[in-house]
Amino acid sequence: MDLQRIEVRLARTPDELAQAQRLRYEVFFEECGAHADPGRRESRLDADDHDAVMDHLLVIDHARARAMGQVVGNYRLLPGDHLAGGDDFYSGGEFDLAPLLSSGLRLLELGRSCVMREYRALPVLQMLWRGIAEYGAERRIELMFGCASLREGPRSSIAAQLALLHQAHLAPPQLRPSALAPHRVEPEVPPVGTGDRRDLRTLEPLVRGYLSAGAWIGDGGWRDEAFDCVDVCIVMPTSKLTPRYRRQFRQPGAVAIAELECMA
Repeated sequence: MDLQRIEVRLARTPDELAQAQRLRYEVFFEECGAHADPGRRESRLDADDHDAVMDHLLVIDHARARAMGQVVGNYRLLPGDHLAGGDDFYSGGEFDLAPLLSSGLRLLELGRSCVMREYRALPVLQMLWRGIAEYGAERRIELMFGCASLREGPRSSIAAQLALLHQAHLAPPQLRPSALAPHRVEPEVPPVGTGDRRDLRTLEPLVRGYLSAGAWIGDGGWRDEAFDCVDVCIVMPTSKLTPRYRRQFRQPGAVAIAELECMA
């Protein structure tokens, strides 16, 4: 992997967006086993109506042949000032976002994160996070949020992960989205885990990375039947970012980020 040939920037053309949608299909549906509807199976694209109002942050490897597709990573970004008319945040289909919407803060929704398997290395993930940081700094973003997925694992069940998050990382009431019925999943009662840092190892890597940056979690989980997982709502005020991440919102530079698999 030649890092000098890798670029992180927003999509500029319909073809680059299509490459991102194709990558999302390959990661989410082919690799992770999500259930694709007939339209997605036929097109082999993970596309929806939200794509049109969102910015798409891409990892582009210029060393790859164009015929193979040069987009190897993706994050979908939606600043609150992009919304108009009947548009809504993607997360609003799973969580009641009223506390965030009434906060008066400049919002940025993150989602659909994925990186091609052979590029899931720390330097590439650092570049992707730096791109998000620069995007947020340019727009004076005050709070980032979005859905992240919990899956059953050998070390911890979804219920146990959800209980740990509620016990140790719940957002304050004034910034706490709530999972919507009828797909709402409650945390186990009594809570499982001690809430110390050792418990973080039982969580999904992407969720663990967000928590390491200083994020909170919303109330409850939302069962995503197509992806066979439970989504939680990540809430991350930029003022709460830990120092190593906050530096990214002030100036370019290296950042040590958790070993994310980068699949949301």
